[in-house]
Amino acid sequence: MDFIRYADLAASLVNAPIESSDDLAAYLTERQWLLRRVEDRDLAPIKRLRRELRPIFSASDAGDEEAVVSGINALLTKHPVAPHIAGHDSQTWHLHVAERGSTVAALITAECIMGLAMIIVDHGATRLGVCSSDKCDNVFVDTSPNQSRRYCTDRCSSRANVAAYRARRKAGAHA
Repeated sequence: MDFIRYADLAASLVNAPIESSDDLAAYLTERQWLLRRVEDRDLAPIKRLRRELRPIFSASDAGDEEAVVSGINALLTKHPVAPHIAGHDSQTWHLHVAERGSTVAALITAECIMGLAMIIVDHGATRLGVCSSDKCDNVFVDTSPNQSRRYCTDRCSSRANVAAYRARRKAGAHA
């Protein structure tokens, strides 16, 4: 299982503008995430999950490991994961984190929670973050070797660096 991919799904889900089941279907299709049909009943649980995940990223960004772990544990209790071993489509045996007949929302919830739980177990509770750009509040998963990521994308990083450069240049011109 690719738990980093699942954790990245959690971050991108929090950042995505999902207001309708069509938005959710487009989001999942764009990421080639699953082949199941999104139904209207999937929207409310996904919106709720997005609201439940954001505080975990914020707590991690603030360095509050206890809040991160208790937040993930609370989600694991609220949304129990039912893993099972599967072998299909000529693949070797592998693990699924939700039952075969699960809704899209249940599957995504299980994948997001398990991905974040495994990132925390394998890499530490401060590997989740909120973009440091003043104009952005997107979240991200920091898989850098030295845990140095501060921005959600290279675009936000470049914008912040250019703004800092211009501010230094302007301050130097006035001095």
